[in-house]
Amino acid sequence: MSLDNVNLDRGFFHLTKPYKWFNWIFWIVGFILVIAGAATLSIEGGVLAAFGFLVIAEFSPPSLEADLQKVRKNAPQPDDLEEAALKKGYELESWFFGRSSYTPTADPNDWILPAPGPSTWNQEDRYAPDGDGSAIPEHPSKVGTPQPATLSTFGVCMVMFIILLCVSIGSMMVDQQAAVDNGELLEEDAGMKYAPLAITIIGFIWLLLGFFQHKRQQQMIDTPTSLVRSVAAGSAELVGQVRPAPEQWINVVVDGNPNRMIPGCVDFRWEYEVYVCRQVTSTDSEGNTTTREECNWQSVRSDSGYVPFMLHDGTGGIRVESGSFKRKDLGNYVKMWTSSHADTLRDHFQTEFAARLFRNGDVRKHRWTAYALRIGNPVYLLGMVKPRSRAELDAEQIDGTVGHTTISVHGEDTPGMKANIQRGTELANLGSIRSSAELLIMPIVCVLCGIALFALL
Repeated sequence: MSLDNVNLDRGFFHLTKPYKWFNWIFWIVGFILVIAGAATLSIEGGVLAAFGFLVIAEFSPPSLEADLQKVRKNAPQPDDLEEAALKKGYELESWFFGRSSYTPTADPNDWILPAPGPSTWNQEDRYAPDGDGSAIPEHPSKVGTPQPATLSTFGVCMVMFIILLCVSIGSMMVDQQAAVDNGELLEEDAGMKYAPLAITIIGFIWLLLGFFQHKRQQQMIDTPTSLVRSVAAGSAELVGQVRPAPEQWINVVVDGNPNRMIPGCVDFRWEYEVYVCRQVTSTDSEGNTTTREECNWQSVRSDSGYVPFMLHDGTGGIRVESGSFKRKDLGNYVKMWTSSHADTLRDHFQTEFAARLFRNGDVRKHRWTAYALRIGNPVYLLGMVKPRSRAELDAEQIDGTVGHTTISVHGEDTPGMKANIQRGTELANLGSIRSSAELLIMPIVCVLCGIALFALL
């Protein structure tokens, strides 16, 4: 499957189906809940069907994601990029100590089309164009800007979830009010009276989050992408490949353990967490005591770092001062390690002591998660292009006759543009988004249903 066979403009409606086996399992469970709920023809059945639609919606991919993942899976990558990639999948490192590692097999932020490998890069002049100077295959100037479907399976199922849930809650409120009027139920026991307020508040929060995500996506869609060879000073959108600047790269040793290394990073972040479990005792209104186990991940320590890098789009390279960017999205984690024990006895006893002292619990697992932007990765950015100083140019022995060698990109905001760096090209990032209608209409429907329920109070 090639990109030529993929329609990047999904139109008004697109039926999306899962492309991962575990998503299919949840989809089937969702349909069973919908059918079972509809068969009962009762209020409880309506709630059951509503949550069935919610499950289907949550495990339905965005309208472009499945097709782009097929293209990514079938696209051949250069041997040198494959060799530099981390080994994908699960690896058991020690059965006795319960140590294992996992590298995602499907990375939504990775290249979709074939990327130029290091063997094709100009090693003598990092600013020079590749080959004939044309843009990389995945550049927006070649593939265009994708447009997600206005409405997909997610949108339809979410609307059904909201409507069915609100109708069921409304019916429960009517039944409870009738019971109160008949003296069968006390006013303080009518637990659904706060439901309209809760639904309305959830809708407003959802709408606020959807608005900011819509604004961010629309900025990406509306901003034209510049080519490095012709980019001018000022705000700009650039898409390309990460390549080393004179500062080279960082081989990240996660939490000081050489067995946990992520090579070739220009930006990274890792976090060490422990899984703490504790016994929680609660007493109900009748004096009955129950004990349950409560577990969650607790952060112990983390670290991050960066070096400047080159963004190369095939037409040339430009220096990116990544340290000046406050907003960075490194995408999905590149590797995760888990263990039943800490690296050292000191760490093990320290985390166990802290868990017992502050959480009254015990540590069951240890987890290290690494996020990174690496040499060869795709990158998208919005930033401010500024002239470089004469001292900087002299340090790299640049004569200044080629325009894009005399400028660099900085993370400075301008009116209407928030500077940011994202791992992945514009095609990859926009391929995993919901439409503006789904981001905004769903919460508006939720707010309206909440307001409508107030009429039943």
